[in-house]
Amino acid sequence: MFWALLGALLIGISLGLLGSGGSILTVPVLVYLVGEPEKVAIAESLGIVAAISMVGMIPYAVRKEVDWKSVIYFGIPGMAGTYGGAALSSYLSGTTQLLIFAVVMILAAGMMIKNGGAADPEKKFNVSKYVLIAEGLVVGVITGLVGVGGGFLIIPALVLVAGLDMRVAVGTSLFIIAAKSSLGFYKYLDVLKSESLDVNWELLGIFTVVGIIGSFVGGRVGRYVPQKTLKKGFGYFLVVMGVYILGSNIL
Repeated sequence: MFWALLGALLIGISLGLLGSGGSILTVPVLVYLVGEPEKVAIAESLGIVAAISMVGMIPYAVRKEVDWKSVIYFGIPGMAGTYGGAALSSYLSGTTQLLIFAVVMILAAGMMIKNGGAADPEKKFNVSKYVLIAEGLVVGVITGLVGVGGGFLIIPALVLVAGLDMRVAVGTSLFIIAAKSSLGFYKYLDVLKSESLDVNWELLGIFTVVGIIGSFVGGRVGRYVPQKTLKKGFGYFLVVMGVYILGSNIL
């Protein structure tokens, strides 16, 4: 139980500090610190990320900092992709999913290290809305396959492609993550049942509650630490974690 509480607190604090990318810690914490089977950890990660994102989204929605047009163009394809990715997971081994997860983790690390993972609002791209739809679908599939919210991909897309203000992009991203992670979690319940596995509901509840508390703590601390420095440091940490996961599942 100690490791579960510590892991949940670290996930929540990282989410509060970084705004995006912190949820990528959930699966490795559940697998390597708590000892959950890979597929169960991915399912539980989706449930935890959905709950924390929904709570985090509420203040943005109250301030009307959620762009519903982007939710339609990015969120709905993302939900479809997440459901499809979760269904596809039935045909992959847990080890294969962890290998894919490690690659995604290293990709996220690269984005965070480069310019601190921040999207430059001055560099917007005049592209078709179908690009946003396609990216939403791809990010959704990744979410369904490996259990990450994908905020590190969603926020830059909403700023650079949809042209949203950063705060609105964060609020919109949280809503999208909550919606597609919830749908992915629902589908994973069927996937786990077919393999005679089940979610540890007590553990999921602990991670969710402690994670939400940690996110508020991280949010307060994050006001005093430069985001660029935080994300670069976290990016290097993710590289180490990604290489470790690759090595432990290949060797």
